[in-house]
Amino acid sequence: MSSGNSAVSRIVDRVFPRMPDFYGLLNEQRDLASRAMDVYVELMQTGDATTARRVREMEKEGDVLKERNLDVLNKAFATPMDREDIYRAITTIDHVINYAKTTVRELEALGNEPDQHMLALAEVLRDGANALRDGYAKLSSEPSSAEADAQAVRKAERTAEKAYRKALTELFREETLAEQSVSEQQNGETLQHAMASVIRIFKRREVYRHMSNAADRLARAGEVLHDIVVKIS
Repeated sequence: MSSGNSAVSRIVDRVFPRMPDFYGLLNEQRDLASRAMDVYVELMQTGDATTARRVREMEKEGDVLKERNLDVLNKAFATPMDREDIYRAITTIDHVINYAKTTVRELEALGNEPDQHMLALAEVLRDGANALRDGYAKLSSEPSSAEADAQAVRKAERTAEKAYRKALTELFREETLAEQSVSEQQNGETLQHAMASVIRIFKRREVYRHMSNAADRLARAGEVLHDIVVKIS
């Protein structure tokens, strides 16, 4: 009897393959994104090269998970939610980790050290990634409650925009620039040194802008979560 049932099960599985656990697969991705943002914040606190390397390594791990999930999606006979939404979830979660890695690259390429504004932006991004993690964790059991988390993700983008504007305001504050110019003149600094100071300012601005763009990507991930909640609740 058991042998017969096993044979029937194999036939059924071939005709109607079992649905992959997309909730579990997505949760692996969002867990990694959340952990990567913890390391991202640590980098902005310390500027440590080893921590920067950990961010890059986690981004590579994220690429592996993304490609695996896309492969499972392409081969799936059935899905628990809209196939396009699963694709968007896979790719937007991955974008969060990608932007953490590219921030590391910008810091290194421009020779910048993290400052208090970068730390503030990183903390907002981490909070948004945590809200994204919490929201996806609820989809399989209580999807309607994940809407609050989707809203929190999008709120993080607005908070990041405020932090970005504050960083720019202080970076380009006229009083600071004037004081720096007077100091350079008093110390006999050359025009070349003055230009180097201006270049340093714009290098920092590039990193701030990149982190602001990361918040935009995070908001898109929140919008995907919202769309899924609306459809399956």
